[in-house]
Amino acid sequence: MAWLGTLWLVNVFLFAIVAWVSVLTIRGQMLDTVALYGNSFGRRTLDDALDAALSAVSAVSLGLILLVILAVALARRRVTLAIMSAAIVLGAAGTTYLLKRVIDRPYLGVDPDRAFAGNSLPSGHATAAAAFAIGLTLVLPPRARGAASIVGATYTAIVGIATLSSGWHRPSDVVAAYLVVGGWAALAGLVLVLTQRPTAVVNRQERAGWSLAGSTAVGALLAVVGLALLVLTAGRMSEPVEAMASPQLRVGYLGSVLTVAGAAYLMMAVVLFSVHRVVPHSPQGPIGPMAPRAGAPASGG
Repeated sequence: MAWLGTLWLVNVFLFAIVAWVSVLTIRGQMLDTVALYGNSFGRRTLDDALDAALSAVSAVSLGLILLVILAVALARRRVTLAIMSAAIVLGAAGTTYLLKRVIDRPYLGVDPDRAFAGNSLPSGHATAAAAFAIGLTLVLPPRARGAASIVGATYTAIVGIATLSSGWHRPSDVVAAYLVVGGWAALAGLVLVLTQRPTAVVNRQERAGWSLAGSTAVGALLAVVGLALLVLTAGRMSEPVEAMASPQLRVGYLGSVLTVAGAAYLMMAVVLFSVHRVVPHSPQGPIGPMAPRAGAPASGG
């Protein structure tokens, strides 16, 4: 429980840092703007795929996400899990909606083209994609959880990159959205642990295996390389963004893309680290020759 409470605080703290740097400082606004000015490569090479990824995220799709998550959880007779998974989706979406209207983005002379665009942090599309990925990972049985988590993290990364490459959102908007969803996931996990039945069995053999290792390794590699490129870009920002050379803009864009993708996989890795504890074996699951016994080995994703 202490781990989940600490995780919630970490997400809140990191969100505050990302929001402060990217919204209220000149260099933070410049880094975001560099990515938007340099996103022509993404638009030119992946335009159709990006449009498809963004079109798939809407109010209708959010409703379908909820129905799928609820249906899977209720089919497994996990009512509390259904409620808390829905809380992640609805809570994260509501928080994102509120924060967009509460946070004020001052114009610091960095991006004249969007001087009156206002605040766009966090990204609603990235929030919906991340909430779906985490919610589905939580409600699925252990044997399906591993593959679903990798697909979900990949989908989350694609949607985040698509919002950046299409010019809908700044990179900080996407990372902030992941932190909002991560905070709600930690809070929901804490409630699930506190409300578990005394007969619930925490089966260590249901711990995530290859999926946890894979998402951690991929996420860390992408994030480290991406942040290194952003640090390199920040060190060379000695003139207005609109006057920077194209290669420098592309490096900044690439750094933002890699950082966004890395954040998506690391977000999922954190969920996988404790999912076997948050969603333990249910002693009230289906009974039959195919049903796992409490404590019986199960293939960890």
